[in-house]
Amino acid sequence: MKKLADLIQNCRNLKVFGSANKVVEGISLDSRSCKANYCFVANKGSHQDGHNYIDSALKNGASIILCESIPENIVEEICYIQSSDLMNTLATILTRYFNHPQESLKLIGITGTNGKTTTTTLLFDLFRSLGYRCGLISTVRNIVNLKIIESTHTTPDIISLYSLLAEMKQNKCDYVFMEVSSHAIDQKRIAGLKFDLAVFTNITQDHLDYHGTFLNYINTKKSYFDQLESNSNSLINADDEHAKVMIQNTRSKIATYGIRNLADYKGRIIENSFYGLQLKINQNEFHTSLIGDFNASNLVCVYAAAHLLGIKEEEILIQLSKLKSVEGRFDWFKNYENNKIGIIDYAHTPDAVEKILSTIVKIKSPQQSIITVLGCGGNRDKLKRPLMASTAVRYSDKVIFTADNPRDEDPLLIIEEMEAGVDTALKQKYISIVDREQAIMTACLVSNSADIILVAGKGHEKYQEIKGKKFPFDDVKILKKYL
Repeated sequence: MKKLADLIQNCRNLKVFGSANKVVEGISLDSRSCKANYCFVANKGSHQDGHNYIDSALKNGASIILCESIPENIVEEICYIQSSDLMNTLATILTRYFNHPQESLKLIGITGTNGKTTTTTLLFDLFRSLGYRCGLISTVRNIVNLKIIESTHTTPDIISLYSLLAEMKQNKCDYVFMEVSSHAIDQKRIAGLKFDLAVFTNITQDHLDYHGTFLNYINTKKSYFDQLESNSNSLINADDEHAKVMIQNTRSKIATYGIRNLADYKGRIIENSFYGLQLKINQNEFHTSLIGDFNASNLVCVYAAAHLLGIKEEEILIQLSKLKSVEGRFDWFKNYENNKIGIIDYAHTPDAVEKILSTIVKIKSPQQSIITVLGCGGNRDKLKRPLMASTAVRYSDKVIFTADNPRDEDPLLIIEEMEAGVDTALKQKYISIVDREQAIMTACLVSNSADIILVAGKGHEKYQEIKGKKFPFDDVKILKKYL
């Protein structure tokens, strides 16, 4: 419980209407969750304007309104705080409300189109194995030392994020590893946070439904590094063509990692098979059960990040060799009766689809065929649909287009947009089956002994989202059922 006057003390660009001598018992972005003595944050979001819900918040008991525009009808006993920089003001308030949650925590943020979840989770697992108490904030789940909290967003809203950090501080966590999405950067959900290490994995086409253009998407990611302080570190993937752009204006100390290009932490693949990677980083060689070029890059990134955070090389290598793959990322299993191999992967961008399939092509035998089941999510970047489909057909022997999470869109129309990307000469290589379970079953039925069935797009998800509802659906269970 805090006094409002203390929370907003010395905040700039504020106008206060009413008495700030109020107790704050909670802060919320959702008017429905407001109670007595709550502060409601009326934020102009990308989809809804919180100012339209001020009356609802007041009806539910809110006594403080933090907003960008003062409403026409002011209620006398309510305190209204008008801010021209609302999210940074909110960050200051949250820092004080949650008793400076970042104190004693080393915060590591990973951003990029692909590889965020894998890299973040591997770092969390590595540091936990070294005996540190850690926090994880990821697409799959959030973890406070040993407590697991299921995740709803790649990066939580700013209030949930500060609350999580406060819980991690209370649990005496040493390190926090978190995914930082472009939406979170643009919407200032990470406002006020100081990152000890910021990592850039890569950038390829995605989220153009939100950002509008690829340039906007790049600049959003770049702004994350622009905001870093001089005592922070940046770790950049030297293999990505946009790496130099990311660090053009950063004040942070810069290190690089890579497989193909010169880098401070240089990896080289010695052997790559279904049974793992033999990998060399600088002069150190080790074996891991993780598979593929993209995981080689992820592992070099993890090695570099751990070293920059002060862990000794020998300790890193020992733990790297023990790490397991992340749920829904190149999860593979084999039916030893027919030798068929099933793979589940979260690949949902053109680049990710190409990486997973090119890896399979490299490690499969000449006799094995690749059958890919692929869908594209609804209410998301439409421009990537034909690109994903084209890539899948080029690398696979057979492809089945199906529904992913259609959300509010007609899955048939989504599939039509995918089909439009396939070269006429390759149209005989694919069929379309809207029902995802039927598509997976068909892939198994048309496969021969020892073939490889890849089911891409949903990975760790245990649901299918249709018209605002989430229905139970687990690619792993369905594929194992028919494999």
